[in-house]
Amino acid sequence: MRMKSLAIIAALALSTAIAGCSTIGGQIFSNDYGAVTDAGYQLPRIPIEKVPSKYHRQEVNYDTKEKPGTIIVDTQNKFLYFVEGGGRAIRYGIGVGREGFEWHGTAHIAIKREWPTWTPPSQMIKRQPELAKFAGGMDPGLKNPLGARAMYLFNKGGDMGYRLHGSPEWNSIGKAMSSGCIRLMNQDVIDLYDRAEVGAKVIVL
Repeated sequence: MRMKSLAIIAALALSTAIAGCSTIGGQIFSNDYGAVTDAGYQLPRIPIEKVPSKYHRQEVNYDTKEKPGTIIVDTQNKFLYFVEGGGRAIRYGIGVGREGFEWHGTAHIAIKREWPTWTPPSQMIKRQPELAKFAGGMDPGLKNPLGARAMYLFNKGGDMGYRLHGSPEWNSIGKAMSSGCIRLMNQDVIDLYDRAEVGAKVIVL
């Protein structure tokens, strides 16, 4: 009986180790969320201790056949992976589209913008008439919904209307709250922006 119990414990330990190898195994960047001066804007410190540690930027083991530089968005688990190659990726916590605004597919980054202007689409203005004052565009800034950076997603049909972008709403990370765009903490989107290239493949699962 004792031998059987030991075998069960060993098997559980092995399965835990294997599971850990699929996600963990690199540096976690929890100290990279302090105040940042960027292009004249003073980004405030993110109270990262209030964000679940799994959503902190970190390097992880990630097995994929996609080439380095590819971005893979796991909407179910609220992770974005930047593929480094060699079985490694940088993982970011994200916020995703709320019910009725989810989407899946393949796109590419066509445009990159630092401190972008936000222009709500006409459909959004119909749902939220109070946004009509921004129909000509909302100036960049700390309250701008696109945050410090935006990467514009296109497919064969052109602009999809979706963005990978920063957000001042750090507490939305890990939740489904957006109108379909993929949002990151501002300090994370700056990091991703510096890694990602125009033309990069983006896969949304």
